[in-house]
Amino acid sequence: MNPLVKTLHDIHPLSSDARESLEKTLQKVVIEKEEFILREGQVCHRLFFIEAGCFRGYYHKDGKEITHWFGFEKDIVTSFNSFINKTASIEHIQALETSVCWSISYNELYQLYDDFPEVERLGRITCEQYYIKLEDRYVNAQFQTATERYNKMLANTPHILQRIPLGHIASYLGISQETLSRIRAKGMNSKNSEQTHRS
Repeated sequence: MNPLVKTLHDIHPLSSDARESLEKTLQKVVIEKEEFILREGQVCHRLFFIEAGCFRGYYHKDGKEITHWFGFEKDIVTSFNSFINKTASIEHIQALETSVCWSISYNELYQLYDDFPEVERLGRITCEQYYIKLEDRYVNAQFQTATERYNKMLANTPHILQRIPLGHIASYLGISQETLSRIRAKGMNSKNSEQTHRS
């Protein structure tokens, strides 16, 4: 079974016909490091499911790049507003590693929704999970300190420091790279102190 279809089937059971149609429809693509799958002003026509690799979504404001999300294995990558409403995207989506993805177009996805109620329900579950992540990020930005946001990011994605440039991480957290360096140094000093105390 296609690894993505297996993952989707684990989220919500799919009939054999639905699994077969998904496997026929999904296209495997390799996105090279630093390659864009979407640029500002373009209309997003496809969803990408990450099998391996990572992406970032960012936009420009006052001459600066503002990173507002990262995508890793088993995440969906798209510009949802542009994808659903067929409007020009305000963001860029770029691969930060050479990435293996499974891609599906808007028309193909909605045809599967029409043909298989379980696929439509799977889409709803996926959108709910996406919204929860979006709301969580908004709450974090409004009510948590930079240090709290950093620690939560590490707890949720412990591999992020090895895979994402610090400048992108600082932008994602809404802080300068200098502030990020101070937070990291303070965290490492605290960890070293705890280890010394235990020994």
